[in-house]
Amino acid sequence: MRCHTLPFITSGTYTCTNGVLLDSRCDYSCSSGYHLEGDRSRICMEDGQWSGGEPVCVDIDPPKIRCPHSREKMAEPEKLTARVYWDPPLVKDSADGTITRVTLRGPEPGSHFPEGEHVIRYTAYDRAYNRASCKFIVKVQVRRCPSLKPPQHGYLTCTSAGNNYGATCEYHCDGGYERQGTPSRVCQSSRQWSGSPPICAPMKINVNVNSAAGLLDQFYEKQRLLIISAPDPSNRYYKMQISMLQQSTCGLDLRHVTIIELVGQPPQEVGRIREQQLSANIIEELRSRLKGHREGVGRNPS
Repeated sequence: MRCHTLPFITSGTYTCTNGVLLDSRCDYSCSSGYHLEGDRSRICMEDGQWSGGEPVCVDIDPPKIRCPHSREKMAEPEKLTARVYWDPPLVKDSADGTITRVTLRGPEPGSHFPEGEHVIRYTAYDRAYNRASCKFIVKVQVRRCPSLKPPQHGYLTCTSAGNNYGATCEYHCDGGYERQGTPSRVCQSSRQWSGSPPICAPMKINVNVNSAAGLLDQFYEKQRLLIISAPDPSNRYYKMQISMLQQSTCGLDLRHVTIIELVGQPPQEVGRIREQQLSANIIEELRSRLKGHREGVGRNPS
């Protein structure tokens, strides 16, 4: 008595004790990564049929996935971010070797990452919809220098975030003061500022000069000047300007501006820089310059 030859099963095999002859027993097994579901053995019976039913090999093992190592990177100069690259994860399926999909949760390699820790997670799927995940950490640090204090009688303007690596802080002095020392400092990779802090010293203005040019040259590349000229103290434009300047509502940044006032007509005219008085010759020269340069500051008619 014989039974029919058993069909092969996908991703598995069987071995028989006596082929397809009566009482022969066939034992099934699956390839690595697969699990046998159904009868593990079948016997050739007297009616020429095999006992039981045909089993199947089912892929139940998830893929094997290995992520890159966690990494730490410093932010680039003058930035609060760092561009980070990595290789894709290593993925292998223990069954038929087929990976149908790999997904990424998080930014792509080569992205700019802000300061802090970021979790990057990959998930791999095989043909049987089994899945496996792995993750790693991208940590971005920003080198920072100690916060700078503005100089007395002055202030700071800084690039970027103000105290991160590569940021530049420039020192400015209020009107009537001049900077002594380095004009700017840079936050270095060592987390220390370059140079030493300058000071804002009272500006020594010599009003006893022979010409307006001699007066103005003292302010060249040091201070900005705002010249206000009016025919008399009761002039409404003059009063309006003084009021706006005192209230700081004119929209001008006056912290590093020195104001020259020219008020009145000869022989009662008065010119002053803060408490210092200007000579009549200097006053007339300054007014002459204002008339010749209508695009300059302080264009009120005298």
